[in-house]
Amino acid sequence: MSALGPKLPLFRDQTNGSYSLIYSLAEEIKQNFKNLLLTCPGERMMNPDFGVGVRNFLFLPRQQITSELRQRIEGQVARYMPFIQLTKIQFNRGINENMADDLNILSISIEYAAPSLDLTSELLVRAEEI
Repeated sequence: MSALGPKLPLFRDQTNGSYSLIYSLAEEIKQNFKNLLLTCPGERMMNPDFGVGVRNFLFLPRQQITSELRQRIEGQVARYMPFIQLTKIQFNRGINENMADDLNILSISIEYAAPSLDLTSELLVRAEEI
């Protein structure tokens, strides 16, 4: 099977060329989804509306951001990745909410499905990646 794209972040791998590559459709979808979450609107050339911009939500009050961030994720997925269905979005799973507020911690767990590919998966974006 031929490669679908480079694995991000880029790092040297002489196995199949200069960089590590992605060979599975499930892994490519997960990487593209993570890219959609972490890209800030205006960051992508020629497509200023692309991206959820999770970083923009880091220092806002937790009660204010969860519904707004959820709507932003749902809207961006509907527009740029309509082939997946979101089944569950959780913020700061397993973290005490009061502690998360004090430390400005934000992590997102998203369960999704791609029915046409008979695929279900979960994307976890931790605070240190944001």
